[in-house]
Amino acid sequence: MEKITKKDLAEVLTEKFDLTKKESNEIITAIFDEIAAEMVKGNVTDITGFGKFVVKERKAREGINPTNPGEKIQIPASKVPGFKAAKALKTAVDPK
Repeated sequence: MEKITKKDLAEVLTEKFDLTKKESNEIITAIFDEIAAEMVKGNVTDITGFGKFVVKERKAREGINPTNPGEKIQIPASKVPGFKAAKALKTAVDPK
């Protein structure tokens, strides 16, 4: 399995749309910054055919202290970023 980076995405834009590397990097950065800003506000970013970037809420719960096994600790409620893949993306990844 290969890994693609932000730099790799910018290079694809550079080649595909005849942009400079700087322009491509600015576009990629702007897109990611906007998705993050909307998530900070608690909003969903829905990209048709790709998926939804959402904020999930975890409830407070009891856990076990990893430094002192056996000791119970309270884990506070928190918000975490999440992603729900669109059906088209799921089908593209696994066409079965």
